[in-house]
Amino acid sequence: MSRVQLALNVADLDASIEFYTKLFQTPPTKIRDGYANFAIADPPLKLILFTGMGEPGSLNHIGVEVETPEEVGAVIARTTEIGLQQEVQDNTSCCFAVQDKTWVKGPDNDWEFYTVLGDAPSMSCGPADPATGWADGTEPLAAATATTTCQCC
Repeated sequence: MSRVQLALNVADLDASIEFYTKLFQTPPTKIRDGYANFAIADPPLKLILFTGMGEPGSLNHIGVEVETPEEVGAVIARTTEIGLQQEVQDNTSCCFAVQDKTWVKGPDNDWEFYTVLGDAPSMSCGPADPATGWADGTEPLAAATATTTCQCC
């Protein structure tokens, strides 16, 4: 199942978690310092909350979460075929997750199409280094091969 992602900048993470839990009748699936992640079934929505990442009440970024790397690959192929500019990022540590993704450049907003490959210990953005671990050096990732930095959160 694919679902739209909305990443919002909020002033008070605890108050926002309480509000969105009530509104969508779904608790967050992940809470970290300055970050909360909701996987809402109805409506199908990935809701991400950030503190300290931008003006509270503003949109941080938009995207579409897909289930597999092959689905990300299909988006990459389709957007390449129709001539849209994009930035592809494989096996990137971003927003407390390891992801394969592409950022499709829009006239006003970029769209992130991504799949989550695993959990990551920090918010940091960037490739995991196969010799030392995550971009921030906190945890090894045996299969890391990414060499790009990410546009992230």
